[in-house]
Amino acid sequence: MRLSITGAVLLAAGVLAVLTGLLPLADVTALVARVVPILLFVVSMTVVTELASEAGIFRWVARRFRSWGRGHAVLLWLLVAAFATVCTIFFSLDTTAVLLTPVVVTVARQAGLPALPFALTTVWLANTASLLLPISNLTNLLAEHEMSGTSPARFAALMWAPALAAVGVPLLFIGIVFRSALRKRYDRIPVTRIRSAETAYVGTVRLPATDRTLLGTCAVVLVMLLPALVSGVAVWIPSTAAAVVLAAVFAVRRRQSLKFSLVPWPLLLFASGLFLVMETFRHLGAPVLLGQLTGAGHGAVDLLRLAATGAVGANVLNNLPAYLLAEPVAGTPQRLAALLIGVNAGALITPWASLATLLWHDRLMRMNVLITWKGYALFGLVVAPLTVVAAVAALALVQV
Repeated sequence: MRLSITGAVLLAAGVLAVLTGLLPLADVTALVARVVPILLFVVSMTVVTELASEAGIFRWVARRFRSWGRGHAVLLWLLVAAFATVCTIFFSLDTTAVLLTPVVVTVARQAGLPALPFALTTVWLANTASLLLPISNLTNLLAEHEMSGTSPARFAALMWAPALAAVGVPLLFIGIVFRSALRKRYDRIPVTRIRSAETAYVGTVRLPATDRTLLGTCAVVLVMLLPALVSGVAVWIPSTAAAVVLAAVFAVRRRQSLKFSLVPWPLLLFASGLFLVMETFRHLGAPVLLGQLTGAGHGAVDLLRLAATGAVGANVLNNLPAYLLAEPVAGTPQRLAALLIGVNAGALITPWASLATLLWHDRLMRMNVLITWKGYALFGLVVAPLTVVAAVAALALVQV
């Protein structure tokens, strides 16, 4: 509800800017042409991942993690980290925060392990692992457009080293701080027994029985979708096709799952209003002021200045407006990469730094996992700067 209200206010402000002439219609037209395909992708991927979760894909993987961990907490944690990384890279950070968090907490509880290191792993990797591909984060999709439509392969070639560093630093921190918990052992239970003993609840929501047809169909669709998303075709095309196929199958097998709420209306409202307002600020000259902070060079120090500006902006405002305001002062692919490091991997301190963090915390509250924002911010004050510095250093090294 708060996101919807904020979005409505932003949209009203943006419309007012257009009506009063602060934002020219020509700029609005260009903005619409740029963001509509991106929003189509966000909507269709949300539908795909929600229906895949409804079919039981995430629970199926989680049940096997319990067995594959072989009774070692550290191995189970590494499996969760690997899955969170892959999920973020291919399905976006919001998917990891919303759909994976309840599953990860449930797995930890079933194993008799503390939920905190697993929960922190999920939210931190949701943000930091979102650097590798354009589809991993909305900011990446915007940057890809600014890079004159660079291919996913070229984007990954630019971002692989920063992405690796951005994943490694938070994991190293968690491994050190929670080393005692991760040394524990748990009772390993065969998958068949886990399935039969598994409670039918995640939080307070009863889970539907597994439909093997839906599960298999979703698995096939996802296997076909992933290479299509990195093939160079406009990403909204395969994601929309996948959403249509899954919706058709669910219409036959489980019609009650096709709800109006599958479409992320609050996020669409928020993003639309935010795009208009940020475009207005850009037209009024806000990037000129930011340019004094970010510099214009491509050396390691200049890249770090830009990344630090993005990280501060993300934690003060939010990663999306921080990116939109600083985008004009980036200019080149290398500087855009540094900006993405700041707004994505640096958004680990305040709860509002990324929408994924707020969604993650909401899921934890529903499952009675208590994490204070003060404690989260204290951890973030250590992890965020280290992650940004390491990722920028990796970027500078591979670009030499």
